[in-house]
Amino acid sequence: MIKAAIMGYGTVGSGVYEVIRTNEKSIDKKVGEEFRVKYVLDLREFPGDPVMDVLTHNFEDILNDEEVTVVAEVMGGLRPAYDFTKRCLEAGKSVCTSNKELVAKHGAELIQIAREHNVNYLFEASVGGGIPIIRPINTSLTADVLLEISGILNGTTNYMLTKMANEGMDYADVLKEAQAKGYAELHPEADVEGWDPCRKIAILTSLASGKQVDFEDIYTEGITKITTEDFAYAKKMDCAIKLVASSKKVGDTYCAMVSPVMIHREHPLYMVNDVFNAVFVKGNMLGDSMFYGAGAGKLPTASAVAGDMVEAARYQGQTLPVFWDAEKLELAPVSETSRRFFVRVKEGTDVSVFGDVQTVDGGIAGEVGFITPVMTEAEYVAKAEALTVISMIRVEG
Repeated sequence: MIKAAIMGYGTVGSGVYEVIRTNEKSIDKKVGEEFRVKYVLDLREFPGDPVMDVLTHNFEDILNDEEVTVVAEVMGGLRPAYDFTKRCLEAGKSVCTSNKELVAKHGAELIQIAREHNVNYLFEASVGGGIPIIRPINTSLTADVLLEISGILNGTTNYMLTKMANEGMDYADVLKEAQAKGYAELHPEADVEGWDPCRKIAILTSLASGKQVDFEDIYTEGITKITTEDFAYAKKMDCAIKLVASSKKVGDTYCAMVSPVMIHREHPLYMVNDVFNAVFVKGNMLGDSMFYGAGAGKLPTASAVAGDMVEAARYQGQTLPVFWDAEKLELAPVSETSRRFFVRVKEGTDVSVFGDVQTVDGGIAGEVGFITPVMTEAEYVAKAEALTVISMIRVEG
Protein backbone atom coordinates (compact mmCIF):
# COMPACT_ATOMS: atom_id res chain seq x y z
CA MET A 1 0.00 0.00 0.00
CA ILE A 2 1.19 3.49 -0.88
CA LYS A 3 0.45 6.17 1.69
CA ALA A 4 -0.07 9.83 0.78
CA ALA A 5 -0.63 13.15 2.52
CA ILE A 6 -2.42 16.36 1.55
CA MET A 7 -1.15 19.67 2.91
CA GLY A 8 -4.06 22.10 2.98
CA TYR A 9 -7.80 21.42 3.16
CA GLY A 10 -9.19 24.44 1.38
CA THR A 11 -11.05 24.39 -1.92
CA VAL A 12 -8.43 22.42 -3.85
CA GLY A 13 -7.26 20.25 -0.93
CA SER A 14 -10.77 19.08 -0.13
CA GLY A 15 -11.22 18.39 -3.83
CA VAL A 16 -8.09 16.23 -3.96
CA TYR A 17 -9.33 14.21 -0.98
CA GLU A 18 -12.72 13.81 -2.68
CA VAL A 19 -11.20 12.70 -5.99
CA ILE A 20 -9.03 10.05 -4.32
CA ARG A 21 -11.89 8.71 -2.19
CA THR A 22 -14.46 8.75 -5.01
CA ASN A 23 -12.18 7.13 -7.61
CA GLU A 24 -10.44 4.79 -5.17
CA LYS A 25 -10.85 1.58 -7.19
CA SER A 26 -9.79 3.17 -10.47
CA ILE A 27 -6.77 4.84 -8.88
CA ASP A 28 -5.67 1.61 -7.17
CA LYS A 29 -5.78 -0.15 -10.53
CA LYS A 30 -3.69 2.52 -12.22
CA VAL A 31 -1.16 2.68 -9.40
CA GLY A 32 -0.93 -1.10 -9.23
CA GLU A 33 -1.64 -1.29 -5.50
CA GLU A 34 -3.77 0.41 -2.88
CA PHE A 35 -3.28 4.18 -2.68
CA ARG A 36 -4.58 5.82 0.48
CA VAL A 37 -4.42 9.23 2.14
CA LYS A 38 -2.93 8.84 5.63
CA TYR A 39 -2.81 12.52 6.61
CA VAL A 40 -4.50 15.77 5.74
CA LEU A 41 -2.74 18.80 7.23
CA ASP A 42 -4.72 21.87 8.26
CA LEU A 43 -4.85 24.14 11.29
CA ARG A 44 -8.65 24.07 11.39
CA GLU A 45 -11.16 21.49 12.59
CA PHE A 46 -13.88 20.08 10.30
CA PRO A 47 -16.59 18.55 12.52
CA GLY A 48 -18.65 15.93 10.71
CA ASP A 49 -16.30 15.79 7.72
CA PRO A 50 -14.77 12.36 6.92
CA VAL A 51 -11.40 14.12 6.81
CA MET A 52 -11.40 14.16 10.61
CA ASP A 53 -10.26 10.51 10.51
CA VAL A 54 -6.95 11.55 8.92
CA LEU A 55 -6.64 15.19 10.01
CA THR A 56 -3.41 16.42 11.60
CA HIS A 57 -2.32 19.88 12.70
CA ASN A 58 1.37 19.00 12.78
CA PHE A 59 3.52 18.99 9.65
CA GLU A 60 6.12 16.86 11.42
CA ASP A 61 3.65 13.94 11.41
CA ILE A 62 3.88 13.87 7.63
CA LEU A 63 7.59 14.60 7.42
CA ASN A 64 8.65 11.92 9.91
CA ASP A 65 6.36 9.14 8.68
CA GLU A 66 8.40 6.94 6.34
CA GLU A 67 5.21 5.30 5.05
CA VAL A 68 4.19 8.57 3.38
CA THR A 69 5.91 8.78 0.01
CA VAL A 70 3.59 11.10 -1.97
CA VAL A 71 2.49 14.54 -0.76
CA ALA A 72 0.09 17.07 -2.29
CA GLU A 73 0.89 20.71 -1.48
CA VAL A 74 -2.28 22.72 -2.01
CA MET A 75 -1.73 25.41 0.62
CA GLY A 76 -0.98 28.26 -1.78
CA GLY A 77 1.47 31.13 -1.33
CA LEU A 78 5.17 30.91 -0.59
CA ARG A 79 5.24 30.41 3.17
CA PRO A 80 5.13 27.85 4.64
CA ALA A 81 4.53 26.01 1.36
CA TYR A 82 8.13 26.44 0.16
CA ASP A 83 9.68 25.22 3.41
CA PHE A 84 7.30 22.26 3.72
CA THR A 85 7.82 21.27 0.08
CA LYS A 86 11.60 21.47 0.30
CA ARG A 87 11.72 19.40 3.49
CA CYS A 88 9.42 16.74 2.03
CA LEU A 89 11.58 16.42 -1.09
CA GLU A 90 14.74 16.20 1.00
CA ALA A 91 13.05 13.46 3.06
CA GLY A 92 12.49 11.39 -0.09
CA LYS A 93 8.82 12.21 -0.65
CA SER A 94 7.46 13.26 -4.04
CA VAL A 95 5.43 16.49 -3.97
CA CYS A 96 2.57 17.43 -6.31
CA THR A 97 1.17 20.96 -6.32
CA SER A 98 -1.28 23.45 -7.79
CA ASN A 99 0.68 26.38 -6.33
CA LYS A 100 1.57 28.55 -9.34
CA GLU A 101 3.20 31.22 -7.17
CA LEU A 102 5.61 28.70 -5.65
CA VAL A 103 6.32 26.94 -8.95
CA ALA A 104 7.02 30.21 -10.78
CA LYS A 105 9.36 31.43 -8.03
CA HIS A 106 11.18 28.26 -6.97
CA GLY A 107 10.32 25.64 -9.62
CA ALA A 108 13.86 25.08 -10.93
CA GLU A 109 15.29 24.76 -7.42
CA LEU A 110 12.63 22.31 -6.24
CA ILE A 111 12.95 20.19 -9.39
CA GLN A 112 16.70 19.94 -8.76
CA ILE A 113 16.18 18.95 -5.11
CA ALA A 114 13.74 16.28 -6.26
CA ARG A 115 16.32 14.92 -8.74
CA GLU A 116 18.98 14.76 -6.04
CA HIS A 117 16.70 12.67 -3.82
CA ASN A 118 15.32 10.45 -6.60
CA VAL A 119 11.75 11.72 -6.21
CA ASN A 120 9.50 14.00 -8.25
CA TYR A 121 8.17 17.55 -8.06
CA LEU A 122 5.06 17.67 -10.27
CA PHE A 123 2.85 20.70 -10.96
CA GLU A 124 0.35 19.98 -13.74
CA ALA A 125 -2.40 21.90 -11.91
CA SER A 126 -0.33 25.07 -11.53
CA VAL A 127 -1.07 26.43 -15.02
CA GLY A 128 -4.32 25.28 -16.58
CA GLY A 129 -6.28 23.82 -13.69
CA GLY A 130 -7.76 20.67 -15.17
CA ILE A 131 -6.22 21.22 -18.64
CA PRO A 132 -3.27 18.88 -19.28
CA ILE A 133 -0.44 21.04 -20.63
CA ILE A 134 2.66 20.52 -18.46
CA ARG A 135 2.92 16.79 -19.16
CA PRO A 136 2.41 17.18 -22.93
CA ILE A 137 5.23 19.76 -23.03
CA ASN A 138 7.50 17.43 -21.03
CA THR A 139 6.69 14.30 -23.02
CA SER A 140 4.56 14.48 -26.17
CA LEU A 141 6.14 17.67 -27.57
CA THR A 142 9.79 17.07 -26.69
CA ALA A 143 10.73 16.45 -30.34
CA ASP A 144 9.47 19.90 -31.30
CA VAL A 145 10.91 23.36 -30.85
CA LEU A 146 8.02 25.35 -29.41
CA LEU A 147 7.69 28.54 -31.42
CA GLU A 148 4.71 29.93 -29.53
CA ILE A 149 2.63 29.31 -26.44
CA SER A 150 -0.38 31.59 -26.08
CA GLY A 151 -3.26 31.14 -23.75
CA ILE A 152 -6.33 32.35 -21.95
CA LEU A 153 -5.05 31.33 -18.54
CA ASN A 154 -7.37 33.07 -16.11
CA GLY A 155 -11.01 32.05 -15.76
CA THR A 156 -12.03 35.13 -13.76
CA THR A 157 -11.03 37.67 -16.37
CA ASN A 158 -12.30 35.53 -19.24
CA TYR A 159 -15.70 35.34 -17.54
CA MET A 160 -15.73 39.10 -17.04
CA LEU A 161 -14.75 39.88 -20.64
CA THR A 162 -17.35 37.42 -21.95
CA LYS A 163 -20.09 39.13 -19.92
CA MET A 164 -18.96 42.57 -21.08
CA ALA A 165 -19.03 41.40 -24.71
CA ASN A 166 -22.36 39.57 -24.61
CA GLU A 167 -24.39 41.70 -22.20
CA GLY A 168 -22.85 45.17 -22.51
CA MET A 169 -21.95 45.29 -18.81
CA ASP A 170 -19.26 47.73 -17.73
CA TYR A 171 -16.14 46.69 -15.85
CA ALA A 172 -17.28 47.73 -12.35
CA ASP A 173 -20.62 45.91 -12.60
CA VAL A 174 -19.20 42.72 -14.05
CA LEU A 175 -16.51 42.63 -11.36
CA LYS A 176 -19.19 42.83 -8.66
CA GLU A 177 -21.10 39.98 -10.30
CA ALA A 178 -17.96 37.86 -10.59
CA GLN A 179 -17.25 38.43 -6.90
CA ALA A 180 -20.84 37.54 -5.96
CA LYS A 181 -20.56 34.26 -7.87
CA GLY A 182 -17.23 33.40 -6.29
CA TYR A 183 -15.27 33.74 -9.53
CA ALA A 184 -13.37 36.80 -8.31
CA GLU A 185 -11.77 37.41 -4.92
CA LEU A 186 -12.65 40.36 -2.68
CA HIS A 187 -9.20 41.70 -3.61
CA PRO A 188 -9.07 40.67 -7.29
CA GLU A 189 -5.78 42.30 -8.30
CA ALA A 190 -3.99 39.02 -9.05
CA ASP A 191 -6.61 38.28 -11.70
CA VAL A 192 -7.66 41.65 -13.13
CA GLU A 193 -4.14 43.12 -13.19
CA GLY A 194 -2.83 40.02 -14.99
CA TRP A 195 -0.46 38.74 -12.30
CA ASP A 196 -2.00 35.25 -12.26
CA PRO A 197 -1.58 34.54 -16.01
CA CYS A 198 1.85 36.20 -15.82
CA ARG A 199 3.08 33.52 -13.40
CA LYS A 200 1.53 30.81 -15.56
CA ILE A 201 3.17 31.94 -18.80
CA ALA A 202 6.47 32.20 -16.88
CA ILE A 203 6.14 28.52 -15.96
CA LEU A 204 5.29 27.49 -19.53
CA THR A 205 8.14 29.55 -20.98
CA SER A 206 10.55 28.01 -18.48
CA LEU A 207 9.50 24.55 -19.65
CA ALA A 208 9.66 25.51 -23.34
CA SER A 209 13.15 26.99 -22.99
CA GLY A 210 14.52 24.70 -20.27
CA LYS A 211 15.72 27.75 -18.34
CA GLN A 212 14.41 29.93 -15.51
CA VAL A 213 12.02 32.69 -16.57
CA ASP A 214 11.35 35.22 -13.82
CA PHE A 215 7.74 36.39 -13.89
CA GLU A 216 8.88 39.84 -12.70
CA ASP A 217 10.55 40.29 -16.11
CA ILE A 218 7.35 39.75 -18.09
CA TYR A 219 5.49 42.81 -19.39
CA THR A 220 1.98 42.61 -17.91
CA GLU A 221 -1.27 44.52 -18.44
CA GLY A 222 -4.65 43.61 -16.98
CA ILE A 223 -8.24 44.32 -18.02
CA THR A 224 -9.05 47.24 -15.71
CA LYS A 225 -9.02 49.78 -18.55
CA ILE A 226 -11.24 47.80 -20.95
CA THR A 227 -14.59 49.55 -21.57
CA THR A 228 -17.91 48.81 -23.21
CA GLU A 229 -16.86 51.14 -26.04
CA ASP A 230 -13.92 48.84 -26.81
CA PHE A 231 -16.37 45.99 -27.36
CA ALA A 232 -18.43 48.09 -29.77
CA TYR A 233 -15.35 48.40 -31.97
CA ALA A 234 -14.43 44.73 -31.49
CA LYS A 235 -17.85 43.69 -32.76
CA LYS A 236 -17.38 45.78 -35.92
CA MET A 237 -13.96 44.15 -36.40
CA ASP A 238 -15.43 40.65 -35.94
CA CYS A 239 -13.10 40.24 -32.97
CA ALA A 240 -13.23 39.22 -29.33
CA ILE A 241 -11.22 40.90 -26.59
CA LYS A 242 -9.29 38.39 -24.48
CA LEU A 243 -6.61 38.65 -21.83
CA VAL A 244 -3.85 36.66 -23.49
CA ALA A 245 -0.60 35.44 -21.98
CA SER A 246 1.83 34.74 -24.78
CA SER A 247 5.37 33.59 -25.29
CA LYS A 248 6.94 33.58 -28.74
CA LYS A 249 10.38 32.37 -29.76
CA VAL A 250 12.74 35.13 -30.87
CA GLY A 251 16.14 33.82 -31.93
CA ASP A 252 17.61 31.91 -29.00
CA THR A 253 15.16 33.28 -26.46
CA TYR A 254 11.47 34.10 -26.04
CA CYS A 255 9.41 37.27 -25.76
CA ALA A 256 6.66 36.91 -23.17
CA MET A 257 3.86 39.26 -22.25
CA VAL A 258 0.34 39.46 -20.83
CA SER A 259 -2.17 41.96 -22.21
CA PRO A 260 -5.68 42.37 -23.61
CA VAL A 261 -5.76 41.41 -27.29
CA MET A 262 -8.22 41.76 -30.17
CA ILE A 263 -8.59 38.21 -31.52
CA HIS A 264 -10.27 37.62 -34.88
CA ARG A 265 -13.03 35.05 -35.27
CA GLU A 266 -10.71 32.73 -37.20
CA HIS A 267 -8.27 32.34 -34.30
CA PRO A 268 -8.71 29.20 -32.12
CA LEU A 269 -8.86 31.28 -28.92
CA TYR A 270 -11.82 33.34 -30.17
CA MET A 271 -14.43 30.83 -28.99
CA VAL A 272 -12.98 30.32 -25.49
CA ASN A 273 -15.59 31.94 -23.25
CA ASP A 274 -16.77 32.23 -19.65
CA VAL A 275 -14.54 30.54 -17.05
CA PHE A 276 -12.93 28.19 -19.57
CA ASN A 277 -9.23 28.37 -20.39
CA ALA A 278 -7.18 27.27 -23.37
CA VAL A 279 -3.53 27.01 -24.34
CA PHE A 280 -2.51 27.38 -27.99
CA VAL A 281 0.82 25.79 -28.91
CA LYS A 282 2.78 26.09 -32.17
CA GLY A 283 5.63 23.63 -32.74
CA ASN A 284 8.13 23.83 -35.57
CA MET A 285 7.09 20.31 -36.68
CA LEU A 286 3.69 19.84 -35.03
CA GLY A 287 2.21 23.09 -36.28
CA ASP A 288 -0.81 24.34 -34.35
CA SER A 289 -2.46 22.58 -31.42
CA MET A 290 -4.81 23.71 -28.67
CA PHE A 291 -5.58 22.39 -25.20
CA TYR A 292 -9.01 23.43 -23.86
CA GLY A 293 -11.02 22.86 -20.71
CA ALA A 294 -11.92 24.01 -17.22
CA GLY A 295 -8.97 26.12 -16.16
CA ALA A 296 -9.97 26.48 -12.54
CA GLY A 297 -12.44 25.24 -9.98
CA LYS A 298 -12.35 22.75 -7.15
CA LEU A 299 -12.63 19.41 -8.94
CA PRO A 300 -10.87 20.18 -12.26
CA THR A 301 -7.81 21.48 -10.38
CA ALA A 302 -8.04 18.67 -7.83
CA SER A 303 -8.20 16.13 -10.65
CA ALA A 304 -4.90 17.42 -12.03
CA VAL A 305 -3.23 17.29 -8.60
CA ALA A 306 -4.53 13.77 -7.98
CA GLY A 307 -3.32 12.76 -11.44
CA ASP A 308 0.18 13.89 -10.54
CA MET A 309 -0.06 11.95 -7.26
CA VAL A 310 -0.95 8.80 -9.20
CA GLU A 311 1.99 9.45 -11.55
CA ALA A 312 4.36 9.90 -8.61
CA ALA A 313 3.06 6.68 -7.02
CA ARG A 314 3.49 4.71 -10.25
CA TYR A 315 7.06 5.84 -10.74
CA GLN A 316 8.46 5.66 -7.21
CA GLY A 317 12.21 5.37 -7.32
CA GLN A 318 12.34 7.07 -10.74
CA THR A 319 12.73 10.74 -11.57
CA LEU A 320 10.41 11.82 -14.37
CA PRO A 321 11.97 14.17 -16.93
CA VAL A 322 11.32 17.88 -16.42
CA PHE A 323 13.53 20.16 -18.52
CA TRP A 324 13.89 23.27 -16.39
CA ASP A 325 17.25 24.39 -15.05
CA ALA A 326 18.15 27.30 -12.79
CA GLU A 327 20.08 29.25 -15.45
CA LYS A 328 18.14 32.44 -16.11
CA LEU A 329 16.72 33.14 -19.55
CA GLU A 330 17.03 36.76 -20.61
CA LEU A 331 13.78 37.53 -22.41
CA ALA A 332 13.68 39.47 -25.65
CA PRO A 333 12.44 43.04 -25.08
CA VAL A 334 8.78 43.59 -25.87
CA SER A 335 9.69 46.92 -27.48
CA GLU A 336 11.30 45.10 -30.42
CA THR A 337 8.32 42.85 -31.21
CA SER A 338 6.00 43.73 -34.10
CA ARG A 339 2.22 43.67 -34.37
CA ARG A 340 -0.78 45.83 -35.30
CA PHE A 341 -2.53 48.05 -32.78
CA PHE A 342 -6.15 49.13 -32.43
CA VAL A 343 -6.27 52.76 -31.30
CA ARG A 344 -9.13 55.07 -30.26
CA VAL A 345 -8.75 58.84 -30.64
CA LYS A 346 -10.99 61.89 -30.68
CA GLU A 347 -12.84 62.55 -33.92
CA GLY A 348 -10.88 64.83 -36.25
CA THR A 349 -7.47 63.78 -34.91
CA ASP A 350 -4.76 63.69 -37.59
CA VAL A 351 -3.50 60.10 -37.51
CA SER A 352 -1.26 60.39 -40.56
CA VAL A 353 1.79 59.78 -38.36
CA PHE A 354 0.74 56.11 -38.38
CA GLY A 355 0.72 55.88 -42.16
CA ASP A 356 -1.88 53.75 -43.99
CA VAL A 357 -4.36 52.96 -41.20
CA GLN A 358 -7.63 51.01 -41.36
CA THR A 359 -10.45 53.10 -39.91
CA VAL A 360 -13.11 51.41 -37.76
CA ASP A 361 -16.47 53.08 -37.07
CA GLY A 362 -17.65 51.85 -33.69
CA GLY A 363 -20.65 54.16 -33.63
CA ILE A 364 -19.22 56.11 -30.69
CA ALA A 365 -19.92 59.83 -30.88
CA GLY A 366 -16.92 62.13 -30.86
CA GLU A 367 -14.27 59.53 -31.55
CA VAL A 368 -12.90 57.15 -34.14
CA GLY A 369 -10.91 53.95 -34.05
CA PHE A 370 -8.25 52.69 -36.39
CA ILE A 371 -5.89 49.75 -36.87
CA THR A 372 -2.26 50.55 -37.51
CA PRO A 373 0.02 48.81 -39.97
CA VAL A 374 2.44 46.28 -38.48
CA MET A 375 5.08 48.06 -36.39
CA THR A 376 7.21 47.48 -33.35
CA GLU A 377 6.03 48.36 -29.87
CA ALA A 378 8.73 51.04 -29.72
CA GLU A 379 7.53 52.58 -32.99
CA TYR A 380 3.95 52.63 -31.72
CA VAL A 381 4.93 54.39 -28.50
CA ALA A 382 6.92 57.00 -30.40
CA LYS A 383 4.10 57.73 -32.85
CA ALA A 384 1.39 57.72 -30.17
CA GLU A 385 3.18 60.49 -28.27
CA ALA A 386 2.01 62.91 -30.97
CA LEU A 387 -1.66 62.09 -30.29
CA THR A 388 -4.09 62.05 -27.38
CA VAL A 389 -4.95 58.35 -27.31
CA ILE A 390 -8.17 57.27 -25.58
CA SER A 391 -7.14 53.62 -25.52
CA MET A 392 -5.03 51.01 -27.31
CA ILE A 393 -5.48 47.25 -27.61
CA ARG A 394 -3.06 44.97 -29.43
CA VAL A 395 -4.33 43.02 -32.44
CA GLU A 396 -3.48 39.34 -32.89
CA GLY A 397 -2.40 38.29 -36.36
